Amino acid sequence: MGTGAITQYIDVAQLVLYLFWIFFAGLIYYLIREGHREGYPMVSEGNGWIEGWPPAPSPKTYLLDNGQEIHLPREEEATAQALNAQRVYQTNASPLEPTGDPLLAGVGPGSWSALRPDEADLDHHGEPKIVPLSMAPEFGVSARDIDPRGMPLIDAQGDVAGTIRDLWIDRGEMNFRYLEAEVSSPAAGPRRVLVPMPFASVGRGGVTVDALYAHQFANVPATRATDRVTLLEEERITAYYGAGTLYADPSRAESMV
Repeated sequence: MGTGAITQYIDVAQLVLYLFWIFFAGLIYYLIREGHREGYPMVSEGNGWIEGWPPAPSPKTYLLDNGQEIHLPREEEATAQALNAQRVYQTNASPLEPTGDPLLAGVGPGSWSALRPDEADLDHHGEPKIVPLSMAPEFGVSARDIDPRGMPLIDAQGDVAGTIRDLWIDRGEMNFRYLEAEVSSPAAGPRRVLVPMPFASVGRGGVTVDALYAHQFANVPATRATDRVTLLEEERITAYYGAGTLYADPSRAESMV
């Protein structure tokens, strides 16, 4: 027998190869299982709860650098959320049509299935990352860029929907995340709402948001505090504008052909 041979048919190289295969298969299983800590179990209309394979791991506590603790998988993810939509046709492959206010239904481009914490994202010092620029004097708008404060907020039709009053900056990423606009609410009068920067186009003539029409800005989900936005509020605010890209006008949901 040659060097490294254990028997006539087995040698050390074979054993190392087999051990590597076992290790690699175990690693894949472990990574897939850990990936089920969020988003599982899933909900299916026909099959009920779907845990997936492999099954979700046992809860684990994670200690964050800001002192907070989170438990994954989250218990609240096992609670089915109300679906504010109905099928267009009575078939499983039928598309869903939102019920009630389509911008607040939470379906289609306006869906937000992630139950993020209703708390602000904090930095290493325990302070909110995203704050109004008026409360962060150490930051400002570059002289080479357009400062949108004081400019009109223009809707998809070119009508003035309000006025930009402030910018919200992410102090961790060093970029602007939101515009703060003052709009008119028929029920409560003037109110301030956040406009996600990806939905805004800043120009010399104003800030244009094609996702919504003027009267729809009044229903943008509000923030509890004036100096911070929570992770859950970010989901709802962004989802509102996302829904507007399809549901702001009935014609947007029709075929283009």
